[in-house]
Amino acid sequence: MTRPITRTELEAYLDEALPVERMAEIEKMLRDQPELSQQLLQINGRRDAGVHTIGEIWRRHRLTCPNRETLGSYLLQVLDEAEADYIRFHLETVGCRICQANLHDLASQQEAQADDGKPRRQKYFQSSVGRLKGE
Repeated sequence: MTRPITRTELEAYLDEALPVERMAEIEKMLRDQPELSQQLLQINGRRDAGVHTIGEIWRRHRLTCPNRETLGSYLLQVLDEAEADYIRFHLETVGCRICQANLHDLASQQEAQADDGKPRRQKYFQSSVGRLKGE
């Protein structure tokens, strides 16, 4: 049985800020429970009218999300333990999809740069063969 959906989760659902599994659960419950759809309409109406809670503003501006530079440092494992623990919590427990996507993007860039450097070094080496004088 799935746990009940809170108003905060519905707001996060609208912002697509929940883990994929929870988004799917809410989607299914929205189909089965018309009163939940009504709550969602009320939240949207309140947002359209310009009424926002502090929590909504906090989530919308992603105040708890680390920047890309910090995520890059996390990826390189150069952060102090407390900061690394927070980022791990943010990624794994909170399940921030935006930060997970940023981290994935940074990791793929890192892999591409590592692979990209090998052919370049090989070309430099090949082009300099015979030009260096032996002593």
